[in-house]
Amino acid sequence: MYIIGICGLSGSGKSSISRAVLERFPGKIGVLEHDMYYYAKKDKPTIKNYDHPDALETGLLINHINELRNGRTIERPIYDFKLSDRKTETVKIEPHPILIIEGLLIFNIPELMPLLDLRIYVDVPLDKAIIRRIKRDHIDRGRTVQSIINQYESTVRDAAINLVQPSRYLADLIIPQGATNLVALEVLYGKIRDLLSTGNKPDGFIHKNEK
Repeated sequence: MYIIGICGLSGSGKSSISRAVLERFPGKIGVLEHDMYYYAKKDKPTIKNYDHPDALETGLLINHINELRNGRTIERPIYDFKLSDRKTETVKIEPHPILIIEGLLIFNIPELMPLLDLRIYVDVPLDKAIIRRIKRDHIDRGRTVQSIINQYESTVRDAAINLVQPSRYLADLIIPQGATNLVALEVLYGKIRDLLSTGNKPDGFIHKNEK
């Protein structure tokens, strides 16, 4: 299994890139969204900053990655953003040749980084990302605009500037403007085609975990 990490600001277009890859290579790509691993309220009722690694059960994510690498199906949690809590239901995820790990904080977790064979940072200006976030949280998640702004001012902006944006320097590939950058997407598609056609190790490619 070859693992691609896609990082970027909330609202940068990470999910759009994942969807584009899934559509281009049906049946070949699995996706685990880091934000599905927010702790349930019953397990961690005191979470105040949802833009910090401590709010996410990354140990479970890493365990699931290892299970998939060993050919075993996992039950991925479902986080309900309208209720701000994890559901009791899960989603069955089966192993695929390529696995995408998507999240705004995945490059800030030392235990997770060695598992990522290719690191992609989706780079958009902070103002564009927050506009997209406001639209998403208000329309799709039913939050008030004021609550979104309050969260942005209290935690989101600091995390974006101090955690997420600096992590772009840990990326192997930076995609400016997200899924609208069709040239960059074609480069990514070409890489994945090579991986799939040669058993995940193209000629001359050094796997990160083998360095």
